[in-house]
Amino acid sequence: MAAGRTTTSTPEHGRLEQARTGTAPWKAWGPYLSERQWGTVREDYSGGGDAWNYFTHDHSRSRAYRWGEDGIAGVCDERQRLCLALALWNGADPILKERMFGLPNGEGNHGEDVKEYWFYLDSTPTHSYLKCQYKYPQRAFPYMDGAPGLSTARASHADLGEWLFCADATGELLFCENETNSQRLFGTPNPSPYVKDGINDFVVDGVVDPVNPERAGTKVAAHHVLELAPGQSAQVRVRLTAATATGTRAADPLGSGFDRVLNDRKAEADTFYATVIPPALSADQALVMRQALAGLLWGKQYYEYDVHRWLREHGVDPWGPNAPASGVRNVQWFHMIAGDIISMPDKWEYPWFAAWDLAFHCAPLSLVDIDFAKEQVELLLKTRYVHPNGQMPAYEWNFGDVNPPVTPWAALYVYEREAEIRGEGDREFLARVFDRLLTNFTWWVNRKDPDDRNLFQGGFLGLDNIGIFDRSAPLPGGGQLEQADGTAWMALYSQWMLQIAIELSREEPAYLDMALKFASHFMWISVAMNPPEGDSTLWDERDGFYYDVMRMPDGATIELKVRSLVGLLPMCAATVFEPDVLDRYPPIVDLITEFIGRFSDSLPQLAHLPGPSPEGRRITSLVDEARLRRILAVMLDEEELLGPHGIRAISRRHLEQPVVFEWGGQEYNVHYLPAESDTGMFGGNSNWRGPVWFPMNVVILRGLIQLHRYYGDRVKVECPTGSGRELNLLEVAAEIAGRLTTTFTEDESGRRPVFGGNETFQTDPHWHNLIPFHEYFHGDNGAGIGASHQTGWTGTVALLLLIAGGLRTPADEMAAMGS
Repeated sequence: MAAGRTTTSTPEHGRLEQARTGTAPWKAWGPYLSERQWGTVREDYSGGGDAWNYFTHDHSRSRAYRWGEDGIAGVCDERQRLCLALALWNGADPILKERMFGLPNGEGNHGEDVKEYWFYLDSTPTHSYLKCQYKYPQRAFPYMDGAPGLSTARASHADLGEWLFCADATGELLFCENETNSQRLFGTPNPSPYVKDGINDFVVDGVVDPVNPERAGTKVAAHHVLELAPGQSAQVRVRLTAATATGTRAADPLGSGFDRVLNDRKAEADTFYATVIPPALSADQALVMRQALAGLLWGKQYYEYDVHRWLREHGVDPWGPNAPASGVRNVQWFHMIAGDIISMPDKWEYPWFAAWDLAFHCAPLSLVDIDFAKEQVELLLKTRYVHPNGQMPAYEWNFGDVNPPVTPWAALYVYEREAEIRGEGDREFLARVFDRLLTNFTWWVNRKDPDDRNLFQGGFLGLDNIGIFDRSAPLPGGGQLEQADGTAWMALYSQWMLQIAIELSREEPAYLDMALKFASHFMWISVAMNPPEGDSTLWDERDGFYYDVMRMPDGATIELKVRSLVGLLPMCAATVFEPDVLDRYPPIVDLITEFIGRFSDSLPQLAHLPGPSPEGRRITSLVDEARLRRILAVMLDEEELLGPHGIRAISRRHLEQPVVFEWGGQEYNVHYLPAESDTGMFGGNSNWRGPVWFPMNVVILRGLIQLHRYYGDRVKVECPTGSGRELNLLEVAAEIAGRLTTTFTEDESGRRPVFGGNETFQTDPHWHNLIPFHEYFHGDNGAGIGASHQTGWTGTVALLLLIAGGLRTPADEMAAMGS
């Protein structure tokens, strides 16, 4: 919904309200079908946890899944009990096209790697209208290279009731069972001759026996045979409708009423998005924004995983003394029970949630469906997900890994967006999130600060291969890692919790004590990041940058001097408080004053903390103005971190000056890689050693806007460094935001950087306006890399286009990101 518009009424807004109040189940059906169920942890029952090889793409057509289903452009009910998806055969492929094909982790050029093209072009938030385009090759797919006039089937389900699947009469109905073909896979007899791949064998091989002549089963397809000349088109109509339907929907389900509904839904989608997309955007920018939001909405997936039951099926007793040594994943997460619609990073490459991805998804989702965004913020904090010790699950390959704590930012953003839309934020929602986050914050403090020095670890923290070595693995020489980003994330966590506590204390003063708690946490972290002179620190005064430090068992410290996003995070840990907040809550100011007075004799730097700005604002920040300027000089250098389409993950200087670390006769190194990774670290399926990643750029933008609110025009810096062009920090944020959005929009020659050198996309009008929202982007030219449908956090481009459209100023939009 457009920012600042509190009363907007379109048919789609009406459906959203009906879904919110429970008067109509508009979200009971949607694109909740995964695009890849094979090769997932849930379907892995191997002895060694080899998910990719245990359940392969080749098995998927013949083997029944245990925990879900998949399909092309599929829709299903909210529990995935009744599924509808597309299947194709071009007359040349050796198998029926029922699901997307790709290479498993050990074969793809960046790990797992889908080898097909499809595009989410449109979706309303209730999925009353959906549009997806799939490009099916007409030649053999290189699998080995890496009522009257109707065909009608009745579906019955104990919970869903009776449904009718209707297709044009030219479509012959084929039936089989959704059961494993044990004969083909394992050489054991099938209990039924009509197994899962029966339709495949009928269509591709012309074998009649595998389909049930009694026209019954748990899997059905309408078999249409189309012969098209070049440039010719044809339509195939299908409809899934309740058996209790009346009127034309029952009498003529594929007739004129079909056209009317389709045309109405398309027009209603256009009307809805006219309230979301700023009219000031160009047609090309509007196209990008709408497809970004469509990708987010298509990215919803039903996800089921009862870990306790899954462990029992692996023969593991999670309470047994030998359970941790069983080699089976997620033994310590036996309590977790998932069965929800979740916004996924990518329904083919990452068909499972990731905690920090999900938090980033919530911000752009709130533009179109504030209620779903709120549900997603709370989901992983529910008792059936969060560990009893307070840890949030990271992702299914290792729930016990650690993602950055972005959820409180998402809660603040969604809360403030709802206040704009409905006139007030949902304080009960914010309080629930805050109360649940208290246990998670405590887990961080107890588990990730091993020496109680307020210098935090966290392992890879979502940045996979950004370090010299795997930050989640034991370090050379038995060292411990003091992480600049882990500590900065905890400073941000403290700031966000402080903001939430202050907001809640407006009506519930009891939260003021919590505000004081988090103000104290931030101050201790700030001291740890900026210790008294002579103590070891993460700041390198000579380089003017923050680095991770490895502390050895004998107390010696070793700087790991990679210039990367890790060293920018401390700059981002900045939050500004308006004068009225401090006036309402003088105990917070008193606490800070008392803290300075008590410790300034041993921590003289406390005497130099920034006071109120000329406007009366106060700032909590890990960096002072001098350090801020030095960090920005590196970040805004186009030969270092500032790329043509955003901030790079590591500095371009490491192309010619790689970082080399030697220990025990082994050499570790990091060099600038603007495209794919050259290491198998974390599966090799992502690269944080050079490309541009949208979520981290959003965190940087938020930090710059916060800093500008305090410093105003008193701080101006060269942007780019060495250009002689002086900008304030708000203008710097706008410059970076603009570079990010031009990844997708046409340049002066009509080319889109995201397409790179793919001339089909660049020049063919049938491809040019189909936008893929990749996982990350080439650090030097913006070409899309990695997972091709990771609209999730790359969908944050929709927030940046609000700025480009003038609907929100950079200050307004970024302020909504956590102030």
